[in-house]
Amino acid sequence: MTTGSPPSATPAPPATADTHCPYCALQCAMTLTPDPAGSAPVRVEGRTFPTNRGGLCKKGWTSAALLASPERLTTPLIRDAGALRPASWDEALERIASSLRAIREADGPDAVAVFGGGGLTNEKAYLLGKFARVALGTSRIDYNGRFCMSSAAAAGNRAFGLDRGLPFPVSDLDDADTILLLGSNVAATMPPLLSHLAGARAAGGLVVVDPRRSQTAELTADGAGAHLQPAPGTDLVLLLGLAHVVLADGLADHDYLDERTVGFDALRRSVAPWWPERVQAATGIPVGVLRATAHRLARGRGTYILTGRGVEQHIDGTDTATAAINLALVLGLPGRPGSGYGTLTGQGNGQGGREHGQKSDQLPGYRKIADPADRAAVAAVWGVDPDSLPGPGVPAVPLLGMLGRPGGVRALLVHGANVVVSGPDAHAVMAGLRALDLLVVSDFVLSETAALADVVLPVTQWAEEEGTLTTLEGRVIRRRRALLPPPGVRSELEILADLAARLEAPSEWPTDPAIVFAELARASAGGIADYSGLSHALLDAQLAAGVAAHWPYPAGSDGTPRLFAERFAHSDGRARLVPVQPREHEPEALDEPLCGATMGAGTRSMLLTLITGRLLEHYQSGAQTRRVGELTEAQPRARAEMHPATAARLGVADGDPVVVRNRRGRVVADALLTERIRLDTVFLPFHFADAECANRLTAAVTDPISGMPEFKRTMVVVTPAVGKNGVASVNAEQVPA
Repeated sequence: MTTGSPPSATPAPPATADTHCPYCALQCAMTLTPDPAGSAPVRVEGRTFPTNRGGLCKKGWTSAALLASPERLTTPLIRDAGALRPASWDEALERIASSLRAIREADGPDAVAVFGGGGLTNEKAYLLGKFARVALGTSRIDYNGRFCMSSAAAAGNRAFGLDRGLPFPVSDLDDADTILLLGSNVAATMPPLLSHLAGARAAGGLVVVDPRRSQTAELTADGAGAHLQPAPGTDLVLLLGLAHVVLADGLADHDYLDERTVGFDALRRSVAPWWPERVQAATGIPVGVLRATAHRLARGRGTYILTGRGVEQHIDGTDTATAAINLALVLGLPGRPGSGYGTLTGQGNGQGGREHGQKSDQLPGYRKIADPADRAAVAAVWGVDPDSLPGPGVPAVPLLGMLGRPGGVRALLVHGANVVVSGPDAHAVMAGLRALDLLVVSDFVLSETAALADVVLPVTQWAEEEGTLTTLEGRVIRRRRALLPPPGVRSELEILADLAARLEAPSEWPTDPAIVFAELARASAGGIADYSGLSHALLDAQLAAGVAAHWPYPAGSDGTPRLFAERFAHSDGRARLVPVQPREHEPEALDEPLCGATMGAGTRSMLLTLITGRLLEHYQSGAQTRRVGELTEAQPRARAEMHPATAARLGVADGDPVVVRNRRGRVVADALLTERIRLDTVFLPFHFADAECANRLTAAVTDPISGMPEFKRTMVVVTPAVGKNGVASVNAEQVPA
């Protein structure tokens, strides 16, 4: 293997490329055609596919515009004398390798950390995990999927013995009579999914649980279903109340419970105290609505329960997702034709990204790094001693908390993430990044995180690379190259291989995505997420034939589109009913001076609960979508949604600037008055940076099981903005700038 040499020549792309959208886990199919005379290098056309049926959302239709962004990085950057300057690949990679060697020699391998992303292909996610454990020898690797799917994954693993977002094809929802959708605004996050909800709407059975009257909740109007608007953070109580009604009113499927589950008696006792009147007092959901919802779920001709981030991004998110699974099991839904439970994976490869090695406790194939047999199986594929592999690391939030700390992390390599915007307590994240001895960011634009880096490496975009991804329904799909990357840009596979050579790492480090996938398939063989029967060639053939490939897909099989038909993934084949209870939630104390002492005479303020979430036009940290003109014109900046009655008490009119703040930071945003939100809450999108970054306010507190941060319940003070240019008169000493 050579070091510092340019990558090998890449075959020219075909005239058209059948591929998939670079955004969410629905992975809508599209065809890209070269368009030299257009404003973007390729033209996007929707392609018939089970998840999107030829349709795309705004982000998908405009995805090609990013390929022509004038902010595209095409040369490595190195920080010298406080500023980033262009550098050669050889200089940049040698700077990284020499720094990594020195840090590891001085403080050990765990002084180096890796932070990955749920948008990386399976091949990149796999090789990144291998690079961390074999080339760096560090246990400290995690990824931004910890912010999205970890609570649902933990709940699925302990209940079913397996975590796959949807254990059935999305198209199964078409025939549903009743769908309970908790904490997901799919009309904004994955609009093509709405076509699969049409049957339930027509039957009057779409039930949406959300503190906001979101675009999805609006679909329940005119007899199409019901919108349940609980107080923030009370979803777990609501689910316990629904299970109570199901049992008390004789709606449970006891034959199913006897044959396919364990733990019913303990579950029955755990929900007994949650009678409807008590649930109403805690959630605000009327008793009659609670009973009607439970009966609708039980009598539906095809019932599905689906959860999203709104109920999972809490310190009790795993227990809340578990309560949803318990309700589904009591009703006899999972594993039966025409019914089921699932969770809506968010990021494009959020499923595959956690299956193949980016998660702190996992090896490829969803194997556990602490399990001796799993370690031996993967080490054999890698050609290394199992004892040379590090043990489990730490989840994303405590990992970020170690940055620049004594005995913590001195060097961080970031791939496919923008933690300055997406991490909770963003000011603390930024301070940690600045305290590092070495920050390396691989990206295709100078994101807010890349702008702080010591070395920035320009990498390929989605339409310039080959690979695979795994959708929310466990379908493994092919990403196809439509055009060559600009000169000077490299794939992460090439970067990792070059660094592995410079670090004299053992094992093989292929750069051809098909060869990397073949190694991934071998490493996953026998694991929960078994891809051993798949290859790029087979996936290409299946694409041409219109055949799906759902994991587990062991060698010799045809895949598994529907899980749990005969047994669950625990050794006895039975699902676990896990009793859960809400924890006492101590509201965060806000510093008294922050709540009033620095405000001008007559200024009003209110203590509200902040909810963060998505907009239709933007995605994740906005590093991509904020660089697409059509999307930024539609949503140019963050707006703080609040109820008109709340705004009236503050003396705020629609469009007035407001300050949303607490002890961690402040956000300045224009007020957007809407009756779709509760009077006691304020909503901020999390796609924006700097003074509009919602995660300046969120706390680095996490679910003790999953490591998921609590993004959906943060106490804030809201005041009208005063002073020049709408900047509030809040002392810089009290609120971080």
